[in-house]
Amino acid sequence: MNSKRTAHIISHTHWDREWYLPYEKHHVRLVKLVDELLNKLDQDPNYRSFFLDGQTIILEDYLQVRPDQQERLSRLIRAGRILIGPWYILQDAFLTSGEANVRNMQIGHQDAMKYGPVSKIGYFPDTFGLVGQTPQLMRQFGITNVFFGRGVKPTGFNNTVSDGDYESSFSELTWEGPDGSQVLGILFANWYNNGWEIPVDREQARVYWDQKLADAEKYASMGELLFMNGCDHQPIQLDLPEALQVARELYPDTAFIHSNFIDYLQAAERSLHRELSIIKGELRSQRTDGWNTLVNTASARVYLKQMNQVGQAMLEKVAEPLAALAHVLGTQEKYPHHLFTYAWKTLMQNHPHDSICGCSVDEVHREMVTRFEKSRHVAEAIIDESKRAIADMIDTSGFANMGEEALPFIVMNTSGWERSGVVSIELDALRLYFRDGYTPEDASRIIQALDLSGRILVDEYGNAIPCAFQDLGQQFGYDLPDDKFRQPYLCRKVKLTFEAENVPALGLKAYAWVKRATKIATSSLLVGDRVLENESLKIEVGANGSFNLTDKTNGRVYRDLGIYENSGDIGNEYMYKQPDGETPRTTHGVAAQIRVLEDTPYQASMEIVHDWEVPASADAMLEAEQRSLSYFGTRKAQRSTRMLPMQIRTFISLSRRGQGVDITATFNNQAKDHRLRMLFPTDVNTQVHRVDTMFEVPQRDNEPAAEWQNPSNTQHQQAFVDLSEDGAGLVVANVGLNEYEILRDGRNTVAITLLRAVGELGDWGLFPTPEAQCLGEHTIRMAVIPHNGDGIQSGAYAEAYQFQIPWTSCQTDNHPGRISPSFAPFQWEGRDLAFSSMKMKEGSDELLLRWYNMSTQKASLQLSSQLSYNEFYRSSIREELGPRIEAESNDQIHWSVGPCEIVTIGIHR
Repeated sequence: MNSKRTAHIISHTHWDREWYLPYEKHHVRLVKLVDELLNKLDQDPNYRSFFLDGQTIILEDYLQVRPDQQERLSRLIRAGRILIGPWYILQDAFLTSGEANVRNMQIGHQDAMKYGPVSKIGYFPDTFGLVGQTPQLMRQFGITNVFFGRGVKPTGFNNTVSDGDYESSFSELTWEGPDGSQVLGILFANWYNNGWEIPVDREQARVYWDQKLADAEKYASMGELLFMNGCDHQPIQLDLPEALQVARELYPDTAFIHSNFIDYLQAAERSLHRELSIIKGELRSQRTDGWNTLVNTASARVYLKQMNQVGQAMLEKVAEPLAALAHVLGTQEKYPHHLFTYAWKTLMQNHPHDSICGCSVDEVHREMVTRFEKSRHVAEAIIDESKRAIADMIDTSGFANMGEEALPFIVMNTSGWERSGVVSIELDALRLYFRDGYTPEDASRIIQALDLSGRILVDEYGNAIPCAFQDLGQQFGYDLPDDKFRQPYLCRKVKLTFEAENVPALGLKAYAWVKRATKIATSSLLVGDRVLENESLKIEVGANGSFNLTDKTNGRVYRDLGIYENSGDIGNEYMYKQPDGETPRTTHGVAAQIRVLEDTPYQASMEIVHDWEVPASADAMLEAEQRSLSYFGTRKAQRSTRMLPMQIRTFISLSRRGQGVDITATFNNQAKDHRLRMLFPTDVNTQVHRVDTMFEVPQRDNEPAAEWQNPSNTQHQQAFVDLSEDGAGLVVANVGLNEYEILRDGRNTVAITLLRAVGELGDWGLFPTPEAQCLGEHTIRMAVIPHNGDGIQSGAYAEAYQFQIPWTSCQTDNHPGRISPSFAPFQWEGRDLAFSSMKMKEGSDELLLRWYNMSTQKASLQLSSQLSYNEFYRSSIREELGPRIEAESNDQIHWSVGPCEIVTIGIHR
């Protein structure tokens, strides 16, 4: 190492808003810390600067209590002494969607720019692994670096780091994303507290710096050494200037600088002369022993992950596209940027790793449930207003000629692909407002006397559509008009369920329930007591409740799908630990009760009931080991011999045009210290698999690396996991079930975690979390989608993405309109592309559309629009104005999309 070296000391505090204390208790400490920081910066010019953890929410949290300090805070930020941004919050990477990560950076930039410059620092100090597309996201936001602590080096509990080998030769590396984007990676090889609590006492300082300098030089490729002066929730070191002066006197060959990330990067870029290792793709700590990857936070408190997935989908896949469409169609509904910012912020307050990962104390996660609901309620309010505004623009006048008493409604497909599927909608067959002089008694009598017989469902051409009808009876309701007081009413409500066919991407279709004498031909998808079949698939349910699935397009049969597995878990919220020597229990030999639940021309369903028993908990040794702070990996506790009933009700459904099997399961968990999974043996001959994650479908190995010792090899997913071979493959899709494992059982079985019940937080002390046992009712949703061996080209991945997105419907009335009963604002083609987002650009009247290339090959995007526009232009996730894209004579644009590229197209109107 060159004798000339510089020690860059960067003051910071890593601020988990909530973790081992509830939010407000951390909040109180935050206010005290920032008060002290402002005083120190004002009083001591030698205390140069402070990095505010890369997340602007700290400013919101502080000013919520100390609004009187805003100008003082702003002044220090403008002076460059407090560095803020670029994120709104420090999120978990694998459990939050691509669009959530984009909104996080967008809102962080917007908030930071209100105060001063944005720190262009890709900051991931304690993120539990990093997704492969991170370099591309950073680059598209103008950030050329990433500072991170996990993903390539063993990192244990209580911030302990290992001296073992890791993928990079140095703590500085080049990180390359799947699209080829590169950033300078700076690994906190000795963690982000390697410069904390620097002594002022000379003898203590000598011992301290001898060790710290040696530790840093062990990994550094240059003489610019990085020391992070702070740690989790740590107060600022007030005597740091004095401590650095002592260090300068003790080590005259070393320049000790109270630095910041910007100065450090400039110095590092001047000094980097060695060839750095190039690390490609995901950073998931795969070349470690596997015991401390924290991957099992993907299954801690599964209910949170389910609520998060619903909340993300409601905002990015339903509310944003509907609000954008309502705006560009010229309705009176303006795009509510302010409401979206509020809803996204509320949702993202649940996205820090200690929050969404489910690895905090119980009080934290109770508050998260409220935030999820608040954000969802805002999204639902935006959706309701947007869909009604759009429905008012649709020409439904033709339904008046298709039968008496027509009740029109609109079905909206906000996914990026054409879609068919089973839809349910509740309609008011008759509504009587009290404002019109009806007494509740009169209204009730009239409504109950309404004849609902002789009605059918028709499409815009008058074609009769098979439909299930349910009379929901008399109900109370009310309108909240914009121009008058609330309007209560009584109505007769009905529920219609049918299969909507070929609803265009980001578009809609109109239907109506009319009184007309038409006989509808009946058919059935039930071809045996336990057999469901459509043109593409055949499902045969066995006596134990598992099912065989035949892909009729290629003859491939997938057997024994849907077996349940239960095992003990003596770990914690961070990591799963099965008791030594335990053999998991399964439903393979358990007889199930099986009955037909639904048999209609458009869908058939079966109910499968397992009356099962599982051990009540771990034995008494677990509590003793927890109290003694025994490391979870060496625990010897076993499962209790006391058994508890666990009834699991599974519903499998097949629609007439369905390309997959829908699975819903419900159960009431009363057991503790265990894990429940559903197994899908694929018998696919492959050594790799593909999995959905942020803006990417990366390929992963089925077998772990040679360094891996953990018997479990669970991993993160978002929408699906896929195993494929030449000519056949199986996608297992989910909603909010973020943990899977490819079992090394000779059958390449996909195991999906449905529940993991544990009783302690884990990490650096004993923090009991009885609510993490997840007692009570649970419901899960999955889909199994076979394909021809290519999940992209077959459309299986598109099916899996659509499985995440609810249908939207809206009752309307008979009226003329300038939009046809079957309408889509855009038509696009791109075989390898996944549609991601449709929204309005912040502060403008421009529309933004985003896709990403799921393949590692170049792709082509063709796009045309039925909307009036001036021009298309290339943008990015930063939403800046880019080069114009020339349209062809048919008003269609063609754009070449690179491998794994994220592409954003802007539209001037």
